[in-house]
Amino acid sequence: MADQVSAREAIEGPIPTLDPAEALARAREGKGYWKRVWESLKDDKVTIVVAIVLLLIFLAAIFAPLIATHDPSKGSIIGRLKGFGYKDHLLGTDETGRDMFSRLVFGARLSLISGVLPVIFALLIGGSLGIAAGYLRGRVNTVIMRSMDVLYAFPSILLAIAICGILGSGLENTLLALTITFIPPIVRVSETVTVQVRSLDFVDAARTSGASSASIMCRHVLNNVLGQILVYTTSLVSLSIILAAGLSFLGLGVTPPDAEWGLMLNNLRQAIWVNPTIAALPGVAIFITSMSFNLLSDGLRQAMDIRL
Repeated sequence: MADQVSAREAIEGPIPTLDPAEALARAREGKGYWKRVWESLKDDKVTIVVAIVLLLIFLAAIFAPLIATHDPSKGSIIGRLKGFGYKDHLLGTDETGRDMFSRLVFGARLSLISGVLPVIFALLIGGSLGIAAGYLRGRVNTVIMRSMDVLYAFPSILLAIAICGILGSGLENTLLALTITFIPPIVRVSETVTVQVRSLDFVDAARTSGASSASIMCRHVLNNVLGQILVYTTSLVSLSIILAAGLSFLGLGVTPPDAEWGLMLNNLRQAIWVNPTIAALPGVAIFITSMSFNLLSDGLRQAMDIRL
């Protein structure tokens, strides 16, 4: 993950530091700033489209029992690997004759849970640690950041595989492994932006007025770093979905007979020579969802001007 950040900086150039005058102006503007963000997002057609796509995916996952046309776990020996439109199977059937449309809809539930929840947990933990490290500095910063460096020594996928290999397969262990994997990068980003905001005038004014460190971090620092942290966190959701699917593909994530896109991809890999279209459907679902989250993150970054 650190390599990805380095590659982006190599292509786009180093990220400029936050201008104190501009940051102070944004802090004073309050609602006016978020109004301009919303106006910018409304003009970004790509972001609007991907937001609608993600909304439809989330709605399909929530209302899966109402949308699914068949029981996702009920198969048929004589109806294995049938193509689109076979009888009343809209997207055909899988290797055991189960309805692919119903499996994909129910699979969205576990895939989104595996992709979104670890990032939310990592945001709460990593964001808190990063803000504390950036504001308090000193020994607190040293202990937190050096601990994160230890986890950074392992590539994300290898760290997730190692944790799941120790704890075993299952949704709970997958969520735990991915949460631990995403805490270090969020801590680093949170610490960086907090250091930039810490030296601004309104923080010095709050400190001079006698406000406690906890009060300053919650009421002043958090408001000015949360947007940048959220934008970065959004980009991690797509990676989380891919990693969760990869763990299930390797047999370290969700276990059968539950429907999950990575597990479905693993079960259908032998069917690629028989019906490649059916075998590719879970991969297409993973690609569309992860790409949508990436484009949404880019749209939020541009709207919030976090590189200015």
